[in-house]
Amino acid sequence: MRNIKLTIAYDGTEFSGWQKQINAPTIQGEIEKRLEVVTNSNPVILHGAGRTDAGVHALAMVANFNTDSIISLPQLQKALNSMLPMAIRILAAEEVPQDFHARFSVRCKTYIYKIETGAIQSPVHRLYSVHIPSSLSTEKMKRCLHLLTGTQDFASFEATGSRDKSITTGRGSVRTLHQALLTETGPGFLQFTFTGDGFLRHMVRNIMGTVLDVGKGRTSLAEFEEIIKVKDRSAAGVTAPAHGLFLQNVRY
Repeated sequence: MRNIKLTIAYDGTEFSGWQKQINAPTIQGEIEKRLEVVTNSNPVILHGAGRTDAGVHALAMVANFNTDSIISLPQLQKALNSMLPMAIRILAAEEVPQDFHARFSVRCKTYIYKIETGAIQSPVHRLYSVHIPSSLSTEKMKRCLHLLTGTQDFASFEATGSRDKSITTGRGSVRTLHQALLTETGPGFLQFTFTGDGFLRHMVRNIMGTVLDVGKGRTSLAEFEEIIKVKDRSAAGVTAPAHGLFLQNVRY
């Protein structure tokens, strides 16, 4: 058996997330269907580095699958791209050792979140950045991001019901954020970058909803710090929209 690693870019607008579903189009489902045709195998199980939500995009998702097909890697990539929807593209295909697993071998991931603050949002940006036509304090938001870096419990930013909390083994909701940055990428454009060893369900979007509350002056920095400490999702802000979020890269 060969273990094949795929690097995938996708526009998540028209998909119900990464994870395969019975009655909805998903990234995993679309690729698996084409892999079964190209490799003449059924079923093919594609393991992703993570599970992006409906509407979330990826610049370089990583996934792997096992196959006994002898198809060459360039042929595999070309065939998949000819069959997949235009919103999904295979950027690279390579053979990797059998012990490589797209999810369990991850060392860190980077997500970016895009905000546009101009009075009027260009239609071409509407699916890929969140429009907030109001004044935001970048200095206060940067201080929030500083408070989030390091190893700590991110329970306040974890989607309700995302884990079985009766299970006491493992690291629970503790994660390490190596980097949390805010940069101005142009007049009226902000980009938040988060690099960590793992992310809870909706974690980045829940962080963003709360950080934006601070930027708008609805929540103070002291209140933000307390939100982290209480480890209670109900204390944090709303979940920010999905379409501003991109999985930028995965490192192994």
